[in-house]
Parts: sequence; structure tokens; C-alpha cells
Amino acid sequence: MELTPLTERFVLHFGEMGSRWGINRTVGQMYALLFISPQPLNADEIAETLGFSRSNVSMGMKELMSWRLARLLHRPGDRREYFEAPKDIWEIFRTLAEEKRKREIEPTLSMLRDALLEVPQTDAEHHAQGRMREMHELIEMATVWFDEVQRLSPETLESLMRLGAKVQKVLGFTDKLRGKD
Repeated sequence: MELTPLTERFVLHFGEMGSRWGINRTVGQMYALLFISPQPLNADEIAETLGFSRSNVSMGMKELMSWRLARLLHRPGDRREYFEAPKDIWEIFRTLAEEKRKREIEPTLSMLRDALLEVPQTDAEHHAQGRMREMHELIEMATVWFDEVQRLSPETLESLMRLGAKVQKVLGFTDKLRGKD
């Protein structure tokens, strides 16, 4: 696959953003390439297009598959492995949210639960534990809300998101009327 200036900009941007999202640059670029590719690509095609080593592509694809952002495919009569990104943008959104939760939120909730089971020994620990309880309650509430949102159909979720934008506009308008820019 040959990258045009437009697709190259997209791929390079995802590489830069990858480091901010907890994945390395090359994995971000591989994902972007799979996302925009009209057909599944094999590792050699990915390596050639992006100028990466075959071993780097192999490791990156394993990471993308662990995130469930790439699928392994086989073609009849072809021994090579092919990869593609999920086609449904809402599936990608849900997968990313679930994986971020599993990798970031759940370990934090687990740590907070353990910390809340301990008996505070000092006033400072008692205060700290109270703050941790507040954090745990907020994260737990957001997690329950997230579970409910995950069950919504893509159409309902999109309507909810658009409603949020409308509410934000109304609130912004109301703030302007009150002189709270």
C-alpha cells in the first residue's frame, strides 16, 4: 500500500498520539494504517509501507491484537497472516474504552479498595483514607454509568452525545446571559 500525503499525515499523527495514549509510536502508526486500509494487510506489506522491520511489525501486531484493535485473518491458499482493524467505529470506541478501563481504572479501584480496608494509624492516614474513599466513590459511580452507556445501541449513544452537545450550548448561552464568560 502506498501512502498519499493525506494518509501519511494521518499515520504519522497516530504515531505521535500513540505515545500519549500509552502505546509506542510504531504501534500507533500500524493501527492507523490498518484503519484506513481498504483491505487486510500482511506483515510484509505493513513493514514495507511504514519502513519498519518485520520483527517490529510482528511485536506491534501482537500488541494491537491484545488491545483487540486488530484481527488476524487467513486467506485460502496463502500461508501469510493478514491483519485488519475492526470496521465499525462504535466497536472501536467501545473496545478502546473497555481496554482502558481494564488496564487503568480497575487496578486503581482495586488499590483503593485495599487501602480502604486498612485501619488508619494516624490522623493523616485517617484524612488520606477519607480522600481515597471520595475518589473510590466517584470512580465507582463513573464505572457504573459507563457500564450502562456501553449497553446502549450505537444510534442511542450517538443521540446521547449529540444531546450533550446541545445541553452544553444551552449552558454556555445561559452563562453568557448571567455574564459568566
